[in-house]
Amino acid sequence: MEDQGSSDLPHEITDRITRPFARLLKIKAATGGLLFVAAFAALILSNSPWSVPFLAFWETPIGLHFGSVDFTRSLRFWINDGLMTLFFFLVSLELKRALILGELRSLRLAALPLFGALGGMLVPASLYLVLMHGQPGSNGWGTVMATDTAFVIGCLALLGGRIPPSLRLFLLSLAIFDDVGAILVVAVIGYENSLNWTALAFASLGLAAVVGARGLGIRSAPIYFVLGGVIWFCFDASGIHPTLAGVILGLMTSTHGWVSDQRLRSILGRVLSYPKGDHWSGDTTDRDDLRRARIAATEALSPEERLEIALHPWVGFVVMPLFALANAGVMISGADLVQPVSVAIMAGLVIGKPGGVLIFSWVAVRLGLAIRATSLSWPLLIAGALLTGIGFTMSLLIASLVYDPITLSAAKLGIFTGSVFSTAAGLLMLLWLTSGKRTVRDTAR
Repeated sequence: MEDQGSSDLPHEITDRITRPFARLLKIKAATGGLLFVAAFAALILSNSPWSVPFLAFWETPIGLHFGSVDFTRSLRFWINDGLMTLFFFLVSLELKRALILGELRSLRLAALPLFGALGGMLVPASLYLVLMHGQPGSNGWGTVMATDTAFVIGCLALLGGRIPPSLRLFLLSLAIFDDVGAILVVAVIGYENSLNWTALAFASLGLAAVVGARGLGIRSAPIYFVLGGVIWFCFDASGIHPTLAGVILGLMTSTHGWVSDQRLRSILGRVLSYPKGDHWSGDTTDRDDLRRARIAATEALSPEERLEIALHPWVGFVVMPLFALANAGVMISGADLVQPVSVAIMAGLVIGKPGGVLIFSWVAVRLGLAIRATSLSWPLLIAGALLTGIGFTMSLLIASLVYDPITLSAAKLGIFTGSVFSTAAGLLMLLWLTSGKRTVRDTAR
């Protein structure tokens, strides 16, 4: 029987299934687990009797063909350049929210993960270039620059309350900065041909149309979706990697709600002022007030927050696992772990990445440019820095853009090995540092 006075929504039988699943979708750590399963499945299938059809499946041509216009691309292209645009869009949304509304509003607090991310990009890239000097594939320095956010979150979740919130915030912020840096790398190496300035001009017009639509007060999501699609196609035609469209559009998304808190309370108060009874049917003022309350409750959340809530499950549980399945496959029998590119990637992820994070973080704190929380000890920072060597998602994406098919197999093996070693080293050190201590409740969630 429904509780008439309850402040919760009515319960249905299906809620017993859908609500636990909805809670699972909200747990970011689950993304890391699913990503691992997808990567492991791709690795197994690539070295099984079904390896040839499995690898060929991702090259299936999909697209449109109208007369002389042929826009046909492989399935892997639509995943790497199409669906991953949503990933970049989401990262951009998270970064903007953290900088404007979240934990990184303080410049000195944001400086520590920012400097750590900067060192975690420059040092491993430099080490890679030194080791690969004069070797084929030296342009793959971007493969060792990014940290896989989902895997890092998954590792921290394994230790639960043992991990202080300060370390969790540092690693998540650093990973976001890392991802943005890697996105810029993708954009730079995307200049495969000379730029098509006409297409770039149309992309600029599309971005101007987004600004104009915001200025006019248009809040229809389908309109922005169509504009975003046009901008994506224009970027792709211009020679710039189209995922950059996701970054730009994410940064352009508003972080402020259309309906203020005071106006929301006033509108809801009007609805609540009605006496008990059925007022909501028919063409009445009562129904209009209820409809207005529904719109106000929705629009009190900013477009950035609504998009982040809507996209997290799709990106974490669909886009990223598909990306892993399409790109993590490598035939181990045909790869050589001692090839220069494998060694350089492993060295960049395992040595250069944590080394750069620690050096730049220490310098920033010593110079007074950044603040280190008292609960974030240097040993904990070292353990966290080891986890930043988990490259995977962005490493695979950049590797797929810069390496030839033969070198790509060795590069993937280096990425896998370096990421596994970084995971093991970081987790073991965190376990050692937190063993025998009382757990710390994560109050930041």
